[in-house]
Amino acid sequence: MRRTRSMQLLAGGCCLLLAATAAPAATFDQLVDVTGKVTPFVTLRSRDNFSSEYRYDVTVRNSSPDLFVADSLILVLDHITNTAGQDRENLTGESLLTRMEIIGQDGTTEDGKPFFRIPQGAGPDLTPNSESLPVSVRIRNRDYVAVFTPSFRVMGQRREPPKQKSQAAAAAAAAAPHKAAIDKLIQLLLKKGVITAEEARTLNQP
Repeated sequence: MRRTRSMQLLAGGCCLLLAATAAPAATFDQLVDVTGKVTPFVTLRSRDNFSSEYRYDVTVRNSSPDLFVADSLILVLDHITNTAGQDRENLTGESLLTRMEIIGQDGTTEDGKPFFRIPQGAGPDLTPNSESLPVSVRIRNRDYVAVFTPSFRVMGQRREPPKQKSQAAAAAAAAAPHKAAIDKLIQLLLKKGVITAEEARTLNQP
């Protein structure tokens, strides 16, 4: 019983250590607009006419051959358009987005747009042709009677592929173990007097 308890404490300590030393998520200034490669899909889930609140589920799909760091992806509510396709009030020029109350957002971008973090799935990356878990977006329309459409963009960080070695470097790396074995053999022959020092230098030449 005591041994089992000790093993549990050891395992728990290892988990805490790994969590503490894990690499942090990308900072906001490292993110770029990836909307052209990662496409948001918006589904209206519910509408409360009394409070004029709309709830959407938004997923993003990687339609590119690239990998994107899963925990770097954020969904930005970029603008709101009315039935005429306009994103500003006709008379005041005020952005329609400012007329909305965004509920449960994770923060705002440098230009004041609300954003939501996209939940990370099973893997560390959003792989090609894969889709994220849904983000729940709640928008309360202060104007009540206005019909509107939310538009989103996606920001994130691309996973850089590992650098490929040049053919010359790869060949040198592959030949290194063989060269070491040959050098060892030459030294052995020299020590036993089978070859002379001059012959050893000749054999060592490329």
